[in-house]
Amino acid sequence: MGYKVYNPYLLTLIATTGGMLFGFDISSVSSFVDQEHYKEYFNHPDSLTQGGITASMAGGSFLGSVLTGILTDKFGRRPVIQIASIVWMIGCAIQTAAQNIGMLIAGRVIAGIGIGFASSSVPVYISELAPKKIRGRLGAVFQWAITWGIMIMFYIGYGCSFIKGNASFRTAWGIMLVPGFLLLLGTFVLAESPRWLAKQGRWDEAIEIIANVQSKGDPNHPDVALEIEEIRESIEVEKENAHLTVLDLFNKDNINRTMVGLWSQIWQQLTGMNVMMYYIVYMFRMAGFSGDTVLVSSSIQYVINVIMTVPALIWLDKWGRRKTLMTGSCLMCLWLVITSALLGVYSTPLENPDPTELIRITVKNSKASKAIISMSYLFVASFAPTWGPTTWVYCSELFPTSQRGLANGLCASANWIFNFALAMFVPSAFKNITWKTYIVFAVFCVAMTIHVYILFPETKGKTLEEISMMWEAKIPAWRTSKWEPETPASRQVVFDEKNDNREKSEHQEVILPLSDEEKNI
Repeated sequence: MGYKVYNPYLLTLIATTGGMLFGFDISSVSSFVDQEHYKEYFNHPDSLTQGGITASMAGGSFLGSVLTGILTDKFGRRPVIQIASIVWMIGCAIQTAAQNIGMLIAGRVIAGIGIGFASSSVPVYISELAPKKIRGRLGAVFQWAITWGIMIMFYIGYGCSFIKGNASFRTAWGIMLVPGFLLLLGTFVLAESPRWLAKQGRWDEAIEIIANVQSKGDPNHPDVALEIEEIRESIEVEKENAHLTVLDLFNKDNINRTMVGLWSQIWQQLTGMNVMMYYIVYMFRMAGFSGDTVLVSSSIQYVINVIMTVPALIWLDKWGRRKTLMTGSCLMCLWLVITSALLGVYSTPLENPDPTELIRITVKNSKASKAIISMSYLFVASFAPTWGPTTWVYCSELFPTSQRGLANGLCASANWIFNFALAMFVPSAFKNITWKTYIVFAVFCVAMTIHVYILFPETKGKTLEEISMMWEAKIPAWRTSKWEPETPASRQVVFDEKNDNREKSEHQEVILPLSDEEKNI
């Protein structure tokens, strides 16, 4: 097998390099979309064409996400992450060498397929390896990696914007090969998902990995024994669903869970966050800023995004998923409403705008301009610890092992198809309805708050198998925070006799798998 990494934090750090690819994509265009050498080389793309260029990577990611479920269930989580890195590098190479818009779009679509593979498989991989007490924290690292990718790529793009000619954007896009190569190298020391191995009947390997990740190699540790038994029971039940298809995710037993997963990804896009990232330079120009001031000021937003994701890494497993999502959507709604009001009151139409120009309004009041930019910063600070990381963690927790790969790919594909649609829609929206664009997303934030309260269950502190039991029990979403699973009567609870001086708490229970003779009885 060779050398493998088992520290859950290091495993997560390596795997979430796949999230950095996502972040590199988001800001790979934003540094150049308003630069003259970029516009000249690609013949001054109009709003529809620029939307197509930006959205093409999301379109490829949608395709990758759709395929991921089939690939991860058949070949495992780790090989798909390897494939993601290779496909990403191929796409980046084509994008870097682009001679025209068609070649640029082709490169972005191929790189997007790699992102689709990574964005679907990495959260699943982390959720299946992470101890339940820190699963939220480790899952949130995926979003943190995205924020680092956004920030790093933006500054790379900003630095390269001072290079004369088309070497500016080619250099920046060529650098995107680096995280893909690092991810590829890292995958060779990653262990495979123990739940996937167990599903394939490779129990010895699965038990070894669980023991190494959770108890430094001790297979008799109570947490290890409990997890092994839960996985064993879960897989026995899932054998009845061995021939699962996408349609099965929408049958009467699964549709509620599937719709929650799909809508959590859709709502993440409809907060408007990626719009703020892809087209942040447009917002700053509407606020009355120009030149290098736009790029420097907008870069502060990326720094805030990185810093404000940290609270989720520390406290998401304490906050829970429901409260975090509802708090985030309420705050983002507030900032979007204020932004709309400020632009509506203080903006004025540009005189004789260029027909190809996307920006049609500007704000000349300096105080109003600063207030608009402040709202942008507050919006990012609200998204970063809430909907950003929580969505990826949440979707990776909702489904049983037999469905997780396929379902997570489906849910991620919903994220990407809406990412694609918004990237296409927003340039035209800025051109045609200007500041009213932000009202649209404010309404979405109200709707998602209500939806989360009514239908999104709490998954904090529960094993993946316990979450499946909760769905089967059909507990109302607003009551799931206090729900506790009943202990199956078939389990044998044995206290660790070596710890006589310690209180016999629930944390000292060892759940032993039933022997073959006991099963026959």
